[in-house]
Amino acid sequence: MDKYRIKSGIKIKLDNWDPDDTGKYKGKKEDASEEITKLTNNLEELQELLYAEQKNRVLVVLQGMDTSGKDGVIRHVFEGVNPQGVKVASFKVPTPEEISHDYLWRVHKQTPGKGEIVIFNRSHYEDVLVVRVHGLVDESVWSKRYEQINQFERTLNDEGTTILKFFLHISAAEQKERLENRLTDPNKQWKFSVGDLKERQLWAEYMRAYDDVLEKTSTNWAPWYIVPANHKWYRDLVIGTILVEKLKNLNMKYPKPTEDLSKIVIE
Repeated sequence: MDKYRIKSGIKIKLDNWDPDDTGKYKGKKEDASEEITKLTNNLEELQELLYAEQKNRVLVVLQGMDTSGKDGVIRHVFEGVNPQGVKVASFKVPTPEEISHDYLWRVHKQTPGKGEIVIFNRSHYEDVLVVRVHGLVDESVWSKRYEQINQFERTLNDEGTTILKFFLHISAAEQKERLENRLTDPNKQWKFSVGDLKERQLWAEYMRAYDDVLEKTSTNWAPWYIVPANHKWYRDLVIGTILVEKLKNLNMKYPKPTEDLSKIVIE
């Protein structure tokens, strides 16, 4: 899965990345089903260990265009975890209180504590994406934020937070199909927003903005991964594989009991 990781300083053009990629599975979901089940079980065990040890912190950032599958990742990749140790933070339009502070203020409050996995469903990167594409602030303002974000994430990492950032890469044709599905399926119409169509008209502008985000903010301490997301099952497999690998690398251990339990008898 390392081929999806963006190395620091590499020039990025998303047009060169295939959102239809399914790796060695050649588009066959059934060939990956056993691996997906294994990943789910491994993640459940590792998250329990993370929560028990109360030492490490994990931040997962999910970014992508509308319908790219951020909610789906949360449902499927994390379906077996203990909800006590996993939180989801979604960043909508800032409130008046949030606007009165710096743009990272509301984000820092949501970062994980010891033993926690926190998933950002969208994130602080909206402040170099939406604000840029819609011209909400001057370029002189948003252009400084890449380095500010890098330093913010470095501080988190230095304090013990493992940061994994996933860009869910879908094609414009796939987004069209998913939006049409939302529009025609009565069980999915609640997800449909006319505003999504307006954002879709800005696809090219968003791709250029994401090119810069991925190029300027993928660091050794907080790497970006471009995840092929046209196939939902492969999207989940890629993210699950990377997450399990990183958790294993933390070399976690269950804490020893604080009391001598050898003589305890339960009657």
